[in-house]
Amino acid sequence: MEIKKVVIVGAGTMGAGIAQLCSQKGIEAVITDVSLELADKGKARLEKGLSKRVAKGKISEDDKNDILSRISTAGDLSAAKDADIVIESAVENLDIKKKIFAELDKAAPADVLLVTNTTSLSISAMADATNRPDKVVQMHFFNPPVIMKLVEIMPGKKTSPETIKAAEAFALQLGKDPVVCKNEAPAGIVSRILGQLLNEATWMVETGVAEPEAIDKAMKLGANHPMGPLQLIDFIGLDVHRAKMQTLRTVLDDPRYQHPGVVDKMIEEGRLGRKAGHGFYNYDEGK
Repeated sequence: MEIKKVVIVGAGTMGAGIAQLCSQKGIEAVITDVSLELADKGKARLEKGLSKRVAKGKISEDDKNDILSRISTAGDLSAAKDADIVIESAVENLDIKKKIFAELDKAAPADVLLVTNTTSLSISAMADATNRPDKVVQMHFFNPPVIMKLVEIMPGKKTSPETIKAAEAFALQLGKDPVVCKNEAPAGIVSRILGQLLNEATWMVETGVAEPEAIDKAMKLGANHPMGPLQLIDFIGLDVHRAKMQTLRTVLDDPRYQHPGVVDKMIEEGRLGRKAGHGFYNYDEGK
């Protein structure tokens, strides 16, 4: 089945980015959040980003308006009543996500797939909050969704093979190159491997091995990484990185994911990364 309408739950960076991706592929997208005001703010940030691309000559004004024409907003989950697929991209809190999935189960048609964009929380726990656990699956998009080619697809314990195939088909419809995990595991492939790499970089700062600039330069030149690990944490957000490490530390019971105190200190000081203007680096107008 070709997807023609997608409802995205969560108006943050990822939710708005997924909405833009869908629209650019000719798919109607609805951004929802706990209030219409938050959903509208998500679309406004998206529009601001598109306007910057127009100013830089990356896209035309007509392109921008065309993308925005297929994106609408809603203040509750009733928007899912005529969706072809629903993608949850809310805050990484399992209780909140379980509540969302329970409500979506009532709002969305019975044959519609309910997708989570979570990076580390239990897919099965979300699925068990519904009466359609066979139709719940993870599709982990990477930031920014309109650029990154990968989508990781992961089943919960009760996800059907048909659901996995449908998720793969949707990823391909979006122009992505999906990979499918065989079984449910915390954080999938990229986030689990990358998380430990990023965590180790923060420990090197904590123990005074090298300055952030030296660590990033070493990984770019020595491992051919396009971006240094501390630059990447700034891009992700220190608070988001810490939340992932805390989840992996708890779920896997593995001390390798224990984050150092320097991360807590920086978060307390409001040094959350690029979004706050400073993290391991200081940013002037986003540079």
